Amino acid sequence: MILEFAGSGRRWRADTAAPVDLAIELDFDGPQPRFFAEQPARAEPLRCNGFTGSLRTGASCNCGRYTLSPHCHGTHTECIGHLTDDGTTISSLTPVSPAIALLLSVAPEPLGSAVGRGPPPAAPDDQVLTRDALAGAARRWLEDPWSALVLRTLPNQPQKKHRHYRGAAPAPYFTADAMRWVVERDVSSLVVDLPSLDRAEDDGRLEAHRTYWGLPAGARSASEARRARSLVTELAYVPEPLTDGLYLLDLQVPAFATDAAPSRPVLYPLVEVIA
Repeated sequence: MILEFAGSGRRWRADTAAPVDLAIELDFDGPQPRFFAEQPARAEPLRCNGFTGSLRTGASCNCGRYTLSPHCHGTHTECIGHLTDDGTTISSLTPVSPAIALLLSVAPEPLGSAVGRGPPPAAPDDQVLTRDALAGAARRWLEDPWSALVLRTLPNQPQKKHRHYRGAAPAPYFTADAMRWVVERDVSSLVVDLPSLDRAEDDGRLEAHRTYWGLPAGARSASEARRARSLVTELAYVPEPLTDGLYLLDLQVPAFATDAAPSRPVLYPLVEVIA
């Protein structure tokens, strides 16, 4: 099926028969990604009133019970409720309309001597995403009307799909200036293959998250955020064959009354229709 739509005075065509899934499959019985949490996500049969939900034990059907933390185990989407205490939930901000997304491949670089640009615990060998790297990678598409940004960090090893991220800075993170560039581009849906926008250990500052949502340091109410409806998807994986450029993003999020939920970002090939 071909979907045609208009936006910003231009016309586009998306091939809905060619979806590309950016979600990491969460295999409860095999290798899986993990960040912060020491225990992996777990699955077990439901046990209730003598019933055990497993055909292997003689039950009439399978009925599982699953234990996971969306922020720690696999691809997930989070909202401003991650940093506020007034009850904003991911279900109140989704579903969202499909959006034109720009996919970029970006090579992190060492923070180096510019430690002042990172959170106070930052180290010179921390790997970071910089404003210059993002702007340089996006140069070709700066005049196009994308409102979602998908970032693939290089190198793009398949091991990302089951890596256990441990330590103070186990993955690249955004400098504050890099995140300001994202905000200046008015990105309302950011998808990354990182476990967090921020350094794992940053004394609780979460500066990149706060910059993205426009939430002042120390603020705990979504009403204080300038970009409270924006969404962040972390721990995605962008398949190697996809080339940088424009796609249609369909962000699929279950109706959880929580600050984050497991999610499935899907890209569709997109081309502009020239009259």
